[in-house]
Amino acid sequence: MKNVDIEIFEDDIKRAKLFSTWGYQVARAFIFAIEEINKDVHLLPNLTLGYSIWDSGNSVFKALQGIGSLMKGQGDPVPNYSCRSSPPLAAFVGEAHSSLSIPMARWLGLYKFPQVSYSSSVVSLSDKTQFPSFLRTTPNDQSWSHSVALVLQYFGWTWVGIMAQDDDFGNQASYFLSDELKKAGICREFLMNIPTSNFHEKFQCVARTMGTISAKAIVVILNTFSFSLILKQLSGRDVTGKIWIRRNIDESEIALSYPNISQTLAISRQIGKIKGFSEFPGHMQVDEIPENDYIKRFWGKIFKCKWPIQGLPCLNNRTEPEGSKFCTGKDHLQGQTISSLTLNTLSETYGAYVATYSIAHALQDLSSCNIREGPFGNGTCADIWDFQPWQLLYYIKKVHFWIHHEKEIAFDANGDSPAVYDILNGQETLQKSFFLVNIGVVDTMDPSGKELTINESSIIWRGDQSQAPHSVCSESCLPGSSQIPRQGWPHCCFDCRLCEKGYISKNRDMEQCEKCPEDQYSNSHRNHCVPKAEVFLGYEEPIGMAMTCVALSFSLLTIFILGVFVRHRGSPLVRANNAVLSYILLISLALCFLSSLLFLGHPTKVTCLLQQTTFGIVFTMAISSIFCKTITVVFAFQATRPGSIIRRWMRPRIYNSMVIIFSSIQVIICAIWLGTSPPFPAADIQSQPEYIIIECNKGSVIAFYCVLGYMGFLALGSFLVAFLAKNLPDTYNEAKFITFSMLVFFSVWISFLPTYHSTKGKAMVAVEIFSILASSAGLLGCIFVPKCYMILFKLNGHTHKLLKRSSGGIKEMYLQTLPSAPYSPASSRMDRKSVK
Repeated sequence: MKNVDIEIFEDDIKRAKLFSTWGYQVARAFIFAIEEINKDVHLLPNLTLGYSIWDSGNSVFKALQGIGSLMKGQGDPVPNYSCRSSPPLAAFVGEAHSSLSIPMARWLGLYKFPQVSYSSSVVSLSDKTQFPSFLRTTPNDQSWSHSVALVLQYFGWTWVGIMAQDDDFGNQASYFLSDELKKAGICREFLMNIPTSNFHEKFQCVARTMGTISAKAIVVILNTFSFSLILKQLSGRDVTGKIWIRRNIDESEIALSYPNISQTLAISRQIGKIKGFSEFPGHMQVDEIPENDYIKRFWGKIFKCKWPIQGLPCLNNRTEPEGSKFCTGKDHLQGQTISSLTLNTLSETYGAYVATYSIAHALQDLSSCNIREGPFGNGTCADIWDFQPWQLLYYIKKVHFWIHHEKEIAFDANGDSPAVYDILNGQETLQKSFFLVNIGVVDTMDPSGKELTINESSIIWRGDQSQAPHSVCSESCLPGSSQIPRQGWPHCCFDCRLCEKGYISKNRDMEQCEKCPEDQYSNSHRNHCVPKAEVFLGYEEPIGMAMTCVALSFSLLTIFILGVFVRHRGSPLVRANNAVLSYILLISLALCFLSSLLFLGHPTKVTCLLQQTTFGIVFTMAISSIFCKTITVVFAFQATRPGSIIRRWMRPRIYNSMVIIFSSIQVIICAIWLGTSPPFPAADIQSQPEYIIIECNKGSVIAFYCVLGYMGFLALGSFLVAFLAKNLPDTYNEAKFITFSMLVFFSVWISFLPTYHSTKGKAMVAVEIFSILASSAGLLGCIFVPKCYMILFKLNGHTHKLLKRSSGGIKEMYLQTLPSAPYSPASSRMDRKSVK
């Protein structure tokens, strides 16, 4: 049977005559693991593991001194010299604190001597260039920071604070945590650095500050002693709703936080049960390990006794105070209350336990090497009785086993353990005791990619809340609104603004609203896009029905006037100024009224082709007729002069031909328009954001304005001629009415142009229909209504009462009835005589 030694470094077992049950528990877990391994017939058979425990006293000097002494084997350490013969020193387990592990790892790395820490978590120790022989059974701080960020994201806590120790560990941990929070989009309200000495004044300041901060979730990177002092300082202050997020937590911290109506969460590395460990101290007696001074100190603390001082009997014989006694070492621990030792799931305890088993399995792999199949030069294997530290280091890096068939143990390329954390919730029982409840797990190595799993039904929130409390700088922006950052504040602080029309946000806290597709529009809540409604001016709409009624009414009125004129076609008033021109004008006006109906209803290819062309041609016929009637008025008075050559041009067929010629020019313009770029149905999705306007695209805008321009040219000619003839002598001078009708025409169409271009959709169509109806009604009313009035109410038959009022008017009417004959003075005189 051979022995192999493993050394453990512990800095909290004893310090300044004080005893730490926590440090002792870690040491006992180390011893328990070694005893368990030595009893295992399958793991390292015929090999016994020994151990040494070194108390560093939380001092770098003592830690390095311990390494030198243990590696040398005796006396004070001498570098590069060893008196150790056997058994071989296998590995070091420890330190707990990163500040001590770093210098130890630098020294041990020079010799490639294995070091397995159970608690040191700083990220820099993952650098294998600086620390080639360092491994650890705890994940590093960066993975813990990532896990914290995942939990904060899950609960929606985007506004947090950080309290960290003002040392290398706290500064590095807070740095990585801040970086992970930034990646997760979480904002930090404050970072408090708590000094490790002279901290009472600082704690009072922290207590005062806690009442002013708005963040509810606070990540605490402090040791238990410092955090407990802060909780005591907060006693009686209003810190309701605060959530303390820790790496490790115990019942005392939960008890301190409860009176303040605050909450505790721990994100602690996942650990397993150490079977039999809770009963292990109960079987222990001091006389079994008489040289262990740590057990004596523990014994004195538990049984409230003190040990006799060796070599000083006089001191041992003096009278002790009442209630004090000497320790015998024969007492048993069964029945004693040792709360800290019954917490066998404490992460450091489990870490030391796993570290010991990792070394044991590496030794097992080393001893099981087959000759000529070894990992070293020429397939050689290491000798279990005489191996080099770097050879064992090779096997520790590759160790992979299941501890008690419950938990998988392995190291990654950086010597770190897989990052798996339990999420613990501090809760209170009905008996006012406190305990931790596992509510979830963070597994960054989960094969399914689901890193975080939380059982919300296991959580009990303080203050009778059914949901997690809020820790946000600004409340969430509801769907339909977007975030507007506050100037000078972190991005988590913002105001909410409703999305503009045509934009939506489907989710909460959208930074920008999304634009709807062109054929869709935002609903009233701005959280969904809905199809745009197709709009056009239909017959069934009120304005469409009104304009239809007006168009039909005026067209019927025009037909009625046409009937009146046809019935009284023999009257001088009808015969005056060419009755045929009047008929053409009335028919054109009736068609103008009816052409407006083409603009109503859903635009089709046929209606789009007919709208502007029909309107342009029939309106041109009407204006051409008016133009010829105006010329007739002027020529009628010129033809009465002796020797006038105009008389021979005063024939109805000439004026009728002029109407056809003027209208034919407009027909040609429209034909060119239809042949080059005809109007067509189109969907306008830009003009009105909420609707798709179904309209007729004019095709060629130039052709459209050529049609309007030509009508305007004829109307202007009619107006100028009529204006010049308005003072001709006559009781019923038609030139005056034509002048007024042209003024109405120009007023309507001059107003039409800017109004037409400033409106869209149905309003634009309504403007064009109104302009057609108004201008047509103006022509009808100004030219024909007075004539109808005179025909129906003033001229009873062919009375000459009115005709005697003005010779000019008689001449005008009579000239229309003259037969076509060469002009002569005799005939002129005869005409005048007949009239008299």
